[in-house]
Amino acid sequence: MTVIERIVAFCCRWPWAVIVACLILAGGAVWYTSQNFAMNTDSSQLIDAKVGWRMRQARFDAAFPQQTNLTLVVIDGATPELAESAAARLTQKLIANPTLFPHVLRPDGGDFFNQNGLLFLSLPEVKNTTQQLIKAQPFLGGLAADPSLRGIMTNLSTFLLGVQAGQAKLADFDGAMVRFTDVFTAAAQGNVKYLSWRSLITGTAPKPEEIRRFIEVKPRLDFNALEPGKEASDAIRADARALGITPANGVTVRLTGPVPLSDEEFATLTDRAGLMVGAMMGGVLLVLWFAVRSFRIIFAILVTLFVGLAIATGVGLKAVGVFNIISIAFIALFVGLGVDFGIQFSVRYRSERHRNDDLKQALACTGRGVGVPLALAAAATAAGFFSFLPTTYTGVAELGLVAGIGMIVAFLLSITMLPAMIMLLNPPGEHEDVGFQSLGRLDDFMTRHRRNVVRVAAIAGVLSLGLMAFLQFDSNPLDLRSPKVESVSTLFDLMKNPQTSPNTIDVPALSLTDADSVGARIAQEPLVAQALTLSSFVPDQQKEKLALIQDAAGLLDSTLNPLDVAAPPTDADLVRSFGDTAAKLRAAAGTAQDKPARDARRLADALAALVKAGPQARARAEKALVPGLKTMLTQLSDSLKAGPVSVSTMPADLRADWVAADGTARIQVFPKNTSNDPPALSAFSDQVLSVAPQATGAPISIRESGKTIVGAFAEAGILSFIVIIVLLALVLKSVHDVLMTLAPLVLSGLLTLATCVILGLRLNFANVIALPLLLGIGVAFNIYFVVAWRHGQRCFLASSLTRAVIFSAATTASGFGTLWLSVHPGTASMGELLMISLGWVLVTTLFLSPALLGPPSHSLRLHDPEV
Repeated sequence: MTVIERIVAFCCRWPWAVIVACLILAGGAVWYTSQNFAMNTDSSQLIDAKVGWRMRQARFDAAFPQQTNLTLVVIDGATPELAESAAARLTQKLIANPTLFPHVLRPDGGDFFNQNGLLFLSLPEVKNTTQQLIKAQPFLGGLAADPSLRGIMTNLSTFLLGVQAGQAKLADFDGAMVRFTDVFTAAAQGNVKYLSWRSLITGTAPKPEEIRRFIEVKPRLDFNALEPGKEASDAIRADARALGITPANGVTVRLTGPVPLSDEEFATLTDRAGLMVGAMMGGVLLVLWFAVRSFRIIFAILVTLFVGLAIATGVGLKAVGVFNIISIAFIALFVGLGVDFGIQFSVRYRSERHRNDDLKQALACTGRGVGVPLALAAAATAAGFFSFLPTTYTGVAELGLVAGIGMIVAFLLSITMLPAMIMLLNPPGEHEDVGFQSLGRLDDFMTRHRRNVVRVAAIAGVLSLGLMAFLQFDSNPLDLRSPKVESVSTLFDLMKNPQTSPNTIDVPALSLTDADSVGARIAQEPLVAQALTLSSFVPDQQKEKLALIQDAAGLLDSTLNPLDVAAPPTDADLVRSFGDTAAKLRAAAGTAQDKPARDARRLADALAALVKAGPQARARAEKALVPGLKTMLTQLSDSLKAGPVSVSTMPADLRADWVAADGTARIQVFPKNTSNDPPALSAFSDQVLSVAPQATGAPISIRESGKTIVGAFAEAGILSFIVIIVLLALVLKSVHDVLMTLAPLVLSGLLTLATCVILGLRLNFANVIALPLLLGIGVAFNIYFVVAWRHGQRCFLASSLTRAVIFSAATTASGFGTLWLSVHPGTASMGELLMISLGWVLVTTLFLSPALLGPPSHSLRLHDPEV
């Protein structure tokens, strides 16, 4: 008797003791898991911290901790004034909650930029802007004294008096009349059309960057939650709604950055989870029924599976301490591969029970017949997972450890608890053979034409090898994310503008002087758009610009900051002012038919319609004009308070973002190419690294993490292949048999990759995990056939072994194939590649393996080996 046969016989003799012992172990594991379960969802910890680029990143993060784990709040307004007001109000709201938001910064705004913004324009632009403001002094004065719809009408009436007196022309105010007409017409019709006062004064449409504002937020994160930043993100959105910062009020708020990107990826992963779990369990149960045709055996398999899952979870948690976002996936692996062991044992048991109606003897014979291949398959699969342990990809290394332990647990329970459960449940005997007798003719065909089958397989392998030159690897991690989620779509939007591209590189320097010198050298590289340091925020030609600003301030200070401001008007005041202004517009237009006169009459008609539409319409007009007017007046007043700017006069939070407490200075480098194309970003990174080897940032991290991940899979693949060869050689003790086991596996791998080329499916960081799974499953299936052949079996396709292999594959497909239903592109591509690889594994196992092995040779038969 083999060792496994003795174990199975013992478990059948003492089934209650075995089951109780397993349940006690499972109960203890569940208790341990409940007391110690922890999950770290910090994706930055998935790669070994001792890797070179990770160490550089860690040093930079230590110097500038406020630059890590950020949420970027992107605010888009219908007008620059709406965007500015929303950003200012939301910033103050977030600052008031330091517990949840320990760091809040407006990188493009705040008091410093509001007061000194004009200094960052060119000297001609400052001169032109100040001249326009001085020219608009009468208009601005009336608005500042009465910032309301009444004040706007009063200003317009004053202008019209000048037209009647011959001191002005309607054409001078034609652009403003057209814009006011649009606003008032929309209000009368039940809509709100916001007016940009800056555009009204300058006469030019707002630039994209003028209607967009940013807030950088470093939220408190909970890495024990699947979405660590969800509480903070929800709070930001709630605060925005409470402040009326909504699309209905002309402003949209979107969140992007590392924290929302990570959170929304997890949320996408769990989307359709119910559908996928339901499909998986339904598929598994259906396959189990067709495989074993007995509810009692299905019950035994499922109980064994869940007991094993409980034990594997507890032991795995003890081994790794804390699960990460990848290692937790061992649950799906355990279910998919654990059921495989149960099916292999149960189908073999049904075959033995058909030949021997004695339950205990049938189970013992099952242990003898399936023991060697099952043990070898479990060992090979575990070796495939354990091969990730030496790699620097910590996330998958821990997955390999836990999944490898799970394979051992699944195997042990398959030869202990499962036969004990079957012994107690005592399913009825089998009245017919469980193989596929209808495939007997195909068996004969494969035997007669085995050389042709091998030739076809060799040709397919050569062709597939030729297609490998066209295999593509997608190294862009954004392609693994759903473009429909807010954080990703916002990120793509920001990439359209070189000034807001997130693909920047940070370079630490010993001091600000050193940063300025290194930054100047980096800026000369052809792929670099600009390199910023703290010194970049010190404007040039300050003396000349300040002189122009101070001259304008001397003329406009009392205009923009009047001593007396009129009280808010009543609705009756508004109606009266609208009527008076409409009459003056008609008088000024007279009977003239030129465009200004026609526009004046259109504006008069719009005012009349607004009077008839009622108070709500006038409230809509006020909403469209007055808040923006007040924001514009405040901005103008602040912009005329500019003073000399130097590094020492800058705000502390701005300096801290660029110069650390220890003096380390930061250089931020922007690429010219903002297409997010991996080769372009890699070339950009190379140029920056050639000048500053200490550089870090998203383009470098993405590239280097890709190399680390691909290297880890290559290293694990080679190592697992070597370990499996050694394992097979030690057990099979035949080079021929080892080659016969591996040849179908190699072919299935080539066919899988060739299919990817034909279908246009690119490998990526997510679906590449299918390849080691292919190795484990493929080796297991081929081992079953080789060991059966060594026992003298022929007619493989008609045997119970083929039934077990087919339904094992179907169960695995039910478990992993449902990933194809995911809305997460990376997960869906993983499910697609798993299904392709599983299909080819099944084809090569069922057709190539029998053809390679041929008729069994009695000299190579394995006579009841001890395992």
